[in-house]
Amino acid sequence: MTSPDDVSRKIEKLRSEINHHNYRYYVLDSPEISDAEYDDLMRELKQLEEQYPQFLTEDSPSQRVGAAPVEAFGVVAHPQPLLSLGNVFSENELEAWYNRTLRLAGNSRFDFVGEHKIDGLAVALTYIDGKLATGATRGDGFRGEDITQNLRTVRSIPLSLTSDAPPRFEVRGEVFLSRQGFKKLNEQRAAEGQALFANPRNAAAGSVRQLDSRITARRPLDIYIYMLGWAEGKTTPATHWETMEYLKSLDFKVNPNNRQLQDLDAVKEYYRIWEKQREDLPYEADGIVIKINQLNLHDELGDTGHEPRWAIAYKFPAVQGTTRLKDIGISVGRTGTLNPYAILEPVSVGGVTIKQAALHNEDDIRRKDIRIGDTVIIQRAGEVIPEVVGPIASKRTGIEKEFSLIAKLPKNEQGEPACPSCGKNSIVRPEGEIMYYCVNSACPAQAQQRIEHFTSRGAMDIRGIGENLSAMLFSQGLVKDIADLYRLKDKRDELTNLEKLGEKSADNILAAIEKSKKRPLSRIIFALGIRHVGSETAEILADEFRTIDDLANATAERLEEISTIGPKIAESIAAFFQQDENKDILTRLKSAGVFPEEMAASKPADLPLSGKEFVLTGRLESLSRPEAEAKIKALGGTAKGSVTRKTDYVVAGADPGSKLTRARELGIPVLDEKKLLEMLENK
Repeated sequence: MTSPDDVSRKIEKLRSEINHHNYRYYVLDSPEISDAEYDDLMRELKQLEEQYPQFLTEDSPSQRVGAAPVEAFGVVAHPQPLLSLGNVFSENELEAWYNRTLRLAGNSRFDFVGEHKIDGLAVALTYIDGKLATGATRGDGFRGEDITQNLRTVRSIPLSLTSDAPPRFEVRGEVFLSRQGFKKLNEQRAAEGQALFANPRNAAAGSVRQLDSRITARRPLDIYIYMLGWAEGKTTPATHWETMEYLKSLDFKVNPNNRQLQDLDAVKEYYRIWEKQREDLPYEADGIVIKINQLNLHDELGDTGHEPRWAIAYKFPAVQGTTRLKDIGISVGRTGTLNPYAILEPVSVGGVTIKQAALHNEDDIRRKDIRIGDTVIIQRAGEVIPEVVGPIASKRTGIEKEFSLIAKLPKNEQGEPACPSCGKNSIVRPEGEIMYYCVNSACPAQAQQRIEHFTSRGAMDIRGIGENLSAMLFSQGLVKDIADLYRLKDKRDELTNLEKLGEKSADNILAAIEKSKKRPLSRIIFALGIRHVGSETAEILADEFRTIDDLANATAERLEEISTIGPKIAESIAAFFQQDENKDILTRLKSAGVFPEEMAASKPADLPLSGKEFVLTGRLESLSRPEAEAKIKALGGTAKGSVTRKTDYVVAGADPGSKLTRARELGIPVLDEKKLLEMLENK
């Protein structure tokens, strides 16, 4: 039987751990554990304090909202406490919260509003006479940091409002960085030799808590307003949903994915939808927030002192975890890059067992100070390869080893560092670059991955040939390079004899190969796998040169004349077309009828869809999304990834996402696939 002394010591240990992690997370913006592990610690503490209330004290971290405000900023007192939310992690826990809330509300009828729990930083914005007066962090829930000057740089925060606004009021919202903004910010910091942010929340927190607001202004911060804190001098709506619509009318930015939900079943369905689609969102979300819609019940239900009773966060399965880095291996990419990767003790993250994770490059490993033997934080995002966020230095024992890529490489017969794939002493690191390369053009790892890239959806889109089959075709000698794909029709019998393929699958693959010959020039350029040439650069090159021969004959100097092509990209393109192996491949691709005929140059103004902006959402049946976008661009239109007021048309296929909702809110014309095809054909 557990003694009271044992319980007391356990509680004190948990409090000490949580206080330490609160300081690392909220003040230093440098977490040592994942969010899921933090949640586990807090849940264990709360359970013990509920079971043994004699040990509950006012200074317990379970009774606090966050960390105390940093005195480098001024301090703002919150007229109404800005509390954090309680969490549930399963349907059973959600139902228990609902039943408890229903009982406390005297069985009053109510519905809900569902929102995304965005991974950012909560702020309170106070407006006086229509002007932004103060902006503050949550802080400890009762006092926050005055970060008004920094929040004024966030362009989605209105500095002044219409006359319909209350004379004095406060809104609360979540400042965040989009996935794309977070990626660009870390790329910039890496190029400048600065430490990388662990996640978007830390990046947002670090951005708004700069003492120099000019730094904040350079970062692509955004905000969604999620509630009205308080208002004076004007009657406001009686429900949360109507209040958010009212705030929208005042030009506050409100998440278009919010939904009014009639009952608990609708809440569960809302959760299931976004659990599946969370990786399609432009921002990180770690769950949904459920709020009772009727605001009179907010007052009646009140709070527990540290979290409201009228709202709950229903968290998605964890996407971060911690484990031990057993070793670092090295793989060879399709362009010859030597890519270090983490070999891990297996860990379950988001319901998936992770054994390996990306480490990017040697410089990044050193910058993060990741060592073999470290306990590390692992992050997984959807189908993307998991990555090592960083080490937990406080858990080091002294036996961890620093990593050296050259020292880790195998040795050839002469004892020299060699490529892990071909075994050749062909390893170089070009001046000014962060990656090591194998420059052996016959390296088998590169050849096989070039085939996989060439057939991928964004390139030639040859359905049926993925990672496994491309590896099999290469290992069996049926395809030694990308040009050999167009000779597979002469090897149909051998193709059908491959394991698990059969005649029907083989014929489908051959048909897909034949269909790929009609791809536009930009897709073919991208499919060739030229170093530093992505899909956007490929489109620029196709527009500029119009034929593959014109591009192949261009010098580096000629390529640099294009405004978006720098010296590194120009040299890479020119070098690619000068290699004898690549010249041979291009000749055989032409013989197979791959490259399109010369395109007549057209001025954008002469094209029928010139100036029209399209956004595609959902699954199209008769053509892939890249094909549809290529057809739109060929007629002078542009294809964008998000819906804005500048969007002219949204094309909605099967199972459309939130872009369709946004289009309807903005009154943008929506086309189905049939109407899109009619528009393209009639032009």
